[in-house]
Amino acid sequence: MPLPARSRALTRRRLLAASGGVGAVSALAACGQGADGGTGGGTVDAGPFSFVDERDQTAVEFESTPGTVVAFTGLAASLYDYGVEVAAVFGPTTLPDGTPDIQAGRMPVEDLTVLGNVWGEFDVEAFAGLGPDLIVSHYYEGFDLWFVPEDRLEEVESLTPGIGIEVSLPTIDSLIDTHAALAEELGADLGSDSNAEAKERYEAAGTAVTDAFFTPQVSTGRPYKVMAVGAWADGLYIANPATFNLLAKCVELGVDFVVPENPDQNGYWELLSWENVDKYEADAIFVDMRTGGIQPDQLVAEQPTWAALPAVQAGQVYGWNAEPVYSHVGGAIELERIAEGLAAGRPLA
Repeated sequence: MPLPARSRALTRRRLLAASGGVGAVSALAACGQGADGGTGGGTVDAGPFSFVDERDQTAVEFESTPGTVVAFTGLAASLYDYGVEVAAVFGPTTLPDGTPDIQAGRMPVEDLTVLGNVWGEFDVEAFAGLGPDLIVSHYYEGFDLWFVPEDRLEEVESLTPGIGIEVSLPTIDSLIDTHAALAEELGADLGSDSNAEAKERYEAAGTAVTDAFFTPQVSTGRPYKVMAVGAWADGLYIANPATFNLLAKCVELGVDFVVPENPDQNGYWELLSWENVDKYEADAIFVDMRTGGIQPDQLVAEQPTWAALPAVQAGQVYGWNAEPVYSHVGGAIELERIAEGLAAGRPLA
């Protein structure tokens, strides 16, 4: 649940009062490319702008559309899919070789202004130099604006209002709707051909997940058990599907995931030592693809207990993304990835 209202809301109201007449017709380039390579569509409306900061349920309002918007990379990627570009991003954007991080989605990372690429990194001076009108990020219970360092948050929000979108509990469907609504407030045309096609693709991807899960069971006559995990140096983390909105969507579509017996206090993962990774049986395993996690090839080479798992020996190991891009295109891509894995696997004897 979002945190209760805090004293910083007074600062936000003061800033809004001071900037209410500023909100010039946006310099925000609402002309990003859609997933098909065409434009997502939309031109920025002069306003007014209103959107709820879900950290304390306070509406952030401008008389006209904010012009210089800075966003967490994953959120910026969702806006981009709807046709809205931002002035700068922060969060995992590029890999060491310069290629896009998975959270950058389809954004052209070589053209982005990046204020911080890793946890704890945020260039406040460069942020101030942009003259920002608004900063937007995700919000998890127990954190604040995701990837804004806690010790710099007050300074950041003294420069401009912030909006946090809660991603801990809502369904992926509602999260996509919320991100689409923000994009629309920032000038996106949700009725454009490319955005309409993206919505159709998302619906089709859901159907594909259901078909991919049940078809192998019908063909073999055996139940099909799936497990989603993350792998780090200290052990194998078993994902609790109820707390990851992408996995929860797959459960809704019929997929039977392993549910960990002893998840952590936040309910996300159960940590297993490498000696005990065979605690749960699964026919297919999906490994978190995010930067920083250990990927399947390295696991096979370094962890004999992992290599001995039946699903690993059968070659039924696939990828999933614990932080999807919350757009119809982004959601479709992740559901299609899971559907492809499910279709490639089979229940094991």
